[in-house]
Amino acid sequence: MKVNVEKMCGCLKKSGLTFPKEFSSKEEAELEALRLANYMNDKFCKKHRFIVNENEDEFLIKVELACQSS
Repeated sequence: MKVNVEKMCGCLKKSGLTFPKEFSSKEEAELEALRLANYMNDKFCKKHRFIVNENEDEFLIKVELACQSS
């Protein structure tokens, strides 16, 4: 099972994280995808929001524009 990212934003490119990541079980892949999405939401610039979607053979970390409060 794989963990992959929909698109590489600037913060992700600078982070040194590499994708796709391969795991021997679905559970391992899901835990890592959730951990990575939480890490990116916490540590990156907040212009984007990262959410995890499950596909047939991978967990895809999707990149969305974050809502900006005024």
